[in-house]
Order: sequence, then structure tokens, then C-alpha cells
Amino acid sequence: MEWRAYLLLILGYATVSCDRTPRRAQHEPARVVDSILPRAEALRRFQLSLTPVGELKSPYASRDSLVAAFVKALGDRDTAALASMAVSRAEFGYLYYPTNPQGLPPYDLGPGLMWDLLQQRSERGVRRALAIYGGQRFQLLSHDCGQGSSREGENTVVGPCVLHLRDLRGKSLSVGLISQIVERRGRYKILSFANKL
Repeated sequence: MEWRAYLLLILGYATVSCDRTPRRAQHEPARVVDSILPRAEALRRFQLSLTPVGELKSPYASRDSLVAAFVKALGDRDTAALASMAVSRAEFGYLYYPTNPQGLPPYDLGPGLMWDLLQQRSERGVRRALAIYGGQRFQLLSHDCGQGSSREGENTVVGPCVLHLRDLRGKSLSVGLISQIVERRGRYKILSFANKL
């Protein structure tokens, strides 16, 4: 009989505990997600905290120089250099999003959501690249970003890009480490480090 009484006591405590949770949640303020904003208003709100930019802030005047710098930064495990190669939030908000097809009808993907998705995939990709290839020295033999490109306003987007590398032992490998590269007015940056590693 004692074990039955003990079991009833536990069940009673669990029921009371469960009953308290909803009451606590009722006092929390409700989050409001406005997903029906007009595109122009959604972009205006996204840009509110950003410093306006008119061009990509990049020292790379060719895709070759950008990819070579990426391989070096990967070998040096230089996360600051890798971050500087990527499109910034301001560059995304002022230069990339306004003419990207996914942000236009019929898709109308909001700038905040598109940026978050881009960042999550890119950060995951660069972490994987660093975990597998970071600190290793490679000679960049060539790279291939495919035959096609997408012209979006003043931007030209290519990718995914496969890098053909040789390690210090002379072993060659081909690996897709960069998802997309964007060029605007002769300046190049990495749009996404997403990969399938």
C-alpha cells in the first residue's frame, strides 16, 4: 500500500506543477510577428540601424584574388580576415537585397528572414571549413564557379564554387567551400560560405 500512496503523491505533485506552468506563461507579453508588411516598409525597417553604403567594401578587384585570400585565411585560421571577405549586413540591406529575385514578387521574402537564413548557412559552412581544413596549407590551383551567373541589378552572382587545391604533400583535392560570390562595380565579396561538408 505504501508504494501506491507514494505513486499518488508523485502524480499529484506532477499535476500541480503542470497546472502552474500555463498560469505563469499567461503573464508573459505576447510576441507579435508582422509578416504582412509591404516590401518597402520591411526594407526600411531593416535598414534603420544600418549605415547606408553605395558599394562593396572590398580590396578584391578579381574573383581570383578573393578566392586566393580565402584559401590563405583558411590556412591561417584567420577568422577576422574571413569575416571581412563576407557581405556585411549593410551591404546586404542596401546593395544586394533590393534587386535579389527572392525579395521580389512573387516570392517576397522579407529582408530580415533572408539575412538570417543566409547568415545561419554561411556561419555553419565556415565553421565546418575551419574544422576540416583550417590550419592546413594549400596551393590554390584553380577554382570553378560554374558557367552561369545571375545578373541582379548592378550585382553579378556566381556559385557554388569548387576550389582545386594541392596540399604540402602534393595531394590534390577539389572541394566546394564557397556557395556564392557577388561582384559589383569591379569589387568582389563572398555572399555565402555555405557548403556540403
